[in-house]
Amino acid sequence: MTKKVHPYIPNMVPKVKEEMLKVIGVENSMELYSCIPEELQLQEEMNIPKALTEYELRRHIEGLLKKNISTNDYINFLGAGCWQHFVPAVCDEINQRSEFLTAYAGEPYEDHGRFQSLFEYQSLLAELVDMDVVNVPTFDWGQAAATSIRMAARINGRKKVLIAATVAPERTKIIANYGSPELEFSNIAFDLDTGLMDLDDLKSKISNEVAAIYFENPSYLGFIESQGNEISAIAKEHDVLLVVGVDPISLGVLAPPSHYGADIVCGDLQPLGMHMNYSGGQAGFIATRDEETFINEFPSRLFGIVPTIKEGEYGFGDVAYERTSFAKREKGKESVGTQTALWGITAGVYLSLLGPEGMYELGQSIMQNSQYTVKKLNKIAGIQGSRIVSPFFKEFIVDFNDTGISVQTINEMLLEKKIFGGKDLSKEFPEYGQCALFCVTEVHTKEDMDCLIEALEDIVTK
Repeated sequence: MTKKVHPYIPNMVPKVKEEMLKVIGVENSMELYSCIPEELQLQEEMNIPKALTEYELRRHIEGLLKKNISTNDYINFLGAGCWQHFVPAVCDEINQRSEFLTAYAGEPYEDHGRFQSLFEYQSLLAELVDMDVVNVPTFDWGQAAATSIRMAARINGRKKVLIAATVAPERTKIIANYGSPELEFSNIAFDLDTGLMDLDDLKSKISNEVAAIYFENPSYLGFIESQGNEISAIAKEHDVLLVVGVDPISLGVLAPPSHYGADIVCGDLQPLGMHMNYSGGQAGFIATRDEETFINEFPSRLFGIVPTIKEGEYGFGDVAYERTSFAKREKGKESVGTQTALWGITAGVYLSLLGPEGMYELGQSIMQNSQYTVKKLNKIAGIQGSRIVSPFFKEFIVDFNDTGISVQTINEMLLEKKIFGGKDLSKEFPEYGQCALFCVTEVHTKEDMDCLIEALEDIVTK
């Protein structure tokens, strides 16, 4: 039987394959897999269905996609780590250019444009967080937080880490996974009504063996941690490094963590021009002061302005490349990837579009929308618009305990009204009972928010 040559799989022409096998000195391609134990090899023919034509495949995939309900179809109030923000068209226009979209890695002599783009991104984000040095993006906030904490532990040589109990549980698991088995983690308690860190619990757990304290602001539960200066002072008494996670889109109206003593700042770039995309579109960042001690602990690439061989001329290149996992390979401090560099460029485009005034206006709009929604929710019998009394940014806990209806049931009924409700917190934070984390951003119109209010009023008064 004649084997077909697939148009999308390279080197399938029999003569080409034979020549390649001959060059590497093997009789057939199966010899390449001889190292795999026989018991692990599939001993039967694979049941591969008949191939579809391009048109049939397109119809099949589109049919599958139509089963999903997106935020283009329903009003969305779900956040909890991936948020719906407006994405300017120019962000997509630039990040889909072939020289950015397809570029994986490169050297200064062949990749000036991408290096400059990433330098500009780093400069813009550094200004936003008021730090000096920003890395090329990590996979997501979880990896950024984990790497930041590992950096702190390498700097002071300590093994214990204190983490606020209000940090996203999923992120806490990622941090523990990255830090094990070298690091030891403990949670710091918090006040259920304010959400604020329990400073007495912090003082009882901190010691000269602690490498870092980690908390997030705004927190996963939405509230703003107002004790940053106090937490920093306690940390400094024991020479403990302070690592703070932040939603960068909040920094148009909130003080950056560097202003209350953070040594390392991290977070997720997704709010800065990236679509929600079924767990895609995430990219973490890390920022520090311009100190050699911190710079040498970054495992990922940093781009800076460097002099060229021509006097008075400057270009863009790697800063201290020899410290990276790319240079050290198996001896690297951590292994990092480069596939999220595209999102760094996207974030740079977004920040350059908005500028300081735009970020301020955006932050104001978000806070006004969230305050409006909570105020309206408080008027519904049995519902507490914000379970936590501390100020919040775009997310807040809605308390449904007095309604006698579970969050799961409420969310199911909201779906019938074409609304995505808040995240059910009953499993992650059972101490709050039937509460849900709602998110309101600049994309929500007054009509959207009123639609939610009317829907919830209808549900709890039935």
